[in-house]
Amino acid sequence: MLTGFPGATRPIDHDGDVQTADEFATDRAPTVVFAQWWVLARRLIRPAWRTGEIFTALLAPAVFTLGFYVPLDLVMTVYGHGLSSYAQFLMPMIVMQAVAFCAITAAFRAATDARDGLDARFATLPMPRWVPFAARITMAAHRAVISVAAALVCGAVIGFRFYGSWWHTVGFLAFSLLIATALCCGADLLGSMSASPEATTQILVLPQLIFGMVSTGFAPASQFPGWIQGFARNQPVSQFVDGLRALAGDSTGDAGAVDLATLGPGLAWALGILVVCGGLSWRHAARRSA
Repeated sequence: MLTGFPGATRPIDHDGDVQTADEFATDRAPTVVFAQWWVLARRLIRPAWRTGEIFTALLAPAVFTLGFYVPLDLVMTVYGHGLSSYAQFLMPMIVMQAVAFCAITAAFRAATDARDGLDARFATLPMPRWVPFAARITMAAHRAVISVAAALVCGAVIGFRFYGSWWHTVGFLAFSLLIATALCCGADLLGSMSASPEATTQILVLPQLIFGMVSTGFAPASQFPGWIQGFARNQPVSQFVDGLRALAGDSTGDAGAVDLATLGPGLAWALGILVVCGGLSWRHAARRSA
């Protein structure tokens, strides 16, 4: 049971009936709703620092950097990647792997809450149906910020640098967090619907492998067999990576132009995932509270 939760009881409406969760939520002041969101978000954030979950968000980018850069640097230098260094080429993929790890963790958390009955409990409380979802995404975004920061530190160690203007750097960070939020929304929805933490994490591993390995994150599309180059070039992970690579820039000027043609597909994928999965999460929460 949650103690000290704002708005713990529901009043009686004009007809003498107890208000539903949605009816009661519409009467709540914004400050009360904000307090409810903050209580649930803090429920996830504070234990993460005590249990070492945040340490994994810091460690994962270092593992990805060592696992990808060390064995592939010499190979890709020989076969070519089109930029001044393989670190510059690989860095967006390290960020993608870091945020994908955050998404898997978000799915595990959502599935755990669903399995333990917390979602059903929250559905009976007098608060907007989106508050538990928003709290989980807040925790996921918090973890993503830490993980992206750790990835940038790892990138700096192997030689990655920002070559664009300051707003290109801001755009790189903002785009990274947008991708992270979108992926975490999708993973949270999957976890909430499956209610099985083990099955959820296993389901997410396969797409991560397929979209990660068959992408332009590790090698240019031209180095893939001709029959799969179209998929490698146009799938969402490649669009995310190409956009981040353009925003990071390169000393050769060959990282790609920062324009709608380069950034548009990745932005469309990220916003599309965010809108679709956010809407489906709303409907899923509505069915639980019905």
